[in-house]
Amino acid sequence: MGRVRVRQHVNPLSQKFQEPVTIPNWSEIYSHLDRPLHLDIGCGRGRFLWQIAQQQLDWNFLGLEIREPLVIEANEWRDRQNLSNLHYLFCNVNISLKDILGSLPENVVHYVSIQFPDPWFKNRHQKRRVVQDELVDFLAQFIIAGGQVFLQSDVEEVALQMRDLFDQHSSFSRSDDWLEENPLPVQTEREIATYAKGEPVYRVLFERL
Repeated sequence: MGRVRVRQHVNPLSQKFQEPVTIPNWSEIYSHLDRPLHLDIGCGRGRFLWQIAQQQLDWNFLGLEIREPLVIEANEWRDRQNLSNLHYLFCNVNISLKDILGSLPENVVHYVSIQFPDPWFKNRHQKRRVVQDELVDFLAQFIIAGGQVFLQSDVEEVALQMRDLFDQHSSFSRSDDWLEENPLPVQTEREIATYAKGEPVYRVLFERL
């Protein structure tokens, strides 16, 4: 199958993305709903989760993405591998994250990754960025104590903004300054492409206190 062609960036503040998500029946999605969950916010085409879900069968994985054609394609990839520990959900995270997290069983969210989010460089567009104060608050409410949040970007300004928002929250502690190595066993497509161009990646890891 060829790749689905979609716009690289969509405006999460536009009217078409203001509808709350329809929450699936999670017990019909995951064969073992009580396993620890890795949530990937802004999962894009979902190849990162698709690979890691096949390596870590004792975890569940959930990818959230605002571009619906990518979600449809990613779930087709999942189905071809018959993966019962992986799901992709079309949603606007800034609208639906609290509802999604609140619908999951308590104490299952152990790991959250936000990797190479849309940078929205112009000052007037920065309110479109996925990591905002409210998102950090929601993650603080639902991630298990000792759970981790992994952030990375190839844009230093974006990485600093994300890092600062988590630094300012009393529920999170940063393990270090910038991480030289990715702690995860799989790289995203963007990470691979960035290194192929000889450019740096800025990454940081937080723990939920």
